[in-house]
Amino acid sequence: MSEFDKITLRDGSYLYFKDWGSGQPIVFSHGWPLTADAFEDQMLFLGQQGYRVIAHDRRGHGRSSQPWEGHTMDQYADDLAELTAHLDLKEAIHVGHSTGGGEVARYIGRHGTARVAKAVLIGAVTPVMIQTDYNPDGVPKAVFDGIREGVINDRAAFFKELTLAFYGYNRDGAQISEEVRNEFVRQGMQGSIKALYDCIKAFSETDLREDLRKMTVPTLVIHGDDDQIVPFETCGKVAAGMLPDATLKVYPGGSHGICTTHKQQINQDLLEFISR
Repeated sequence: MSEFDKITLRDGSYLYFKDWGSGQPIVFSHGWPLTADAFEDQMLFLGQQGYRVIAHDRRGHGRSSQPWEGHTMDQYADDLAELTAHLDLKEAIHVGHSTGGGEVARYIGRHGTARVAKAVLIGAVTPVMIQTDYNPDGVPKAVFDGIREGVINDRAAFFKELTLAFYGYNRDGAQISEEVRNEFVRQGMQGSIKALYDCIKAFSETDLREDLRKMTVPTLVIHGDDDQIVPFETCGKVAAGMLPDATLKVYPGGSHGICTTHKQQINQDLLEFISR
């Protein structure tokens, strides 16, 4: 397969994607405000184990096109469906982190499991993040309004500050990598400010409860119990209880950025689950 490519979508937008290796396909959906590069550790490792690894930049993020509209979970799912159909993927394993977990759930909810063998939700926003009448323990809307304000006022500075909670670097004894922090900012600044602003509503307010119930394939849920961005108690724990065929792995002290901070453990857990 080629190192990277682009697919033109039905609305004329395009998605940038990487498609490496051969074998059973593993498709990665990244979190906000990042890009496919956020999964490079997992793609390298699993590609070396004989799998075909695929990751795209979500519309408006990274190297994909930057349309004004379409930054909703429904559209993200439909874009993913176009990509999987374009590549004619079969028996694919879909791995989603954070917003990407919501994308995977909505993709299966809208398009079914015909092309899907298994799924993995890592620090995912499922079933819903925001505080509502049916989700009283959710995150207050004021928190997401603050994120919107940060994106508008000085998004580079906001992204840099966000990395402290994202990777758990604000905890006592944490080993801080300034390079990881800078890479987060680099990826975030590649995206369209409009797309990243709109995506906040998509990842925080989309109700994915019914989508989870439609995920009848074996699904691994991985969540850090010290996730300061997407709380375990209201997301990972609840999602695992809704899924028809879930395996839950909780990382003690794990942050939202466990794909980086705990990459060896993530890689091994993915390999074990995928190869069953």
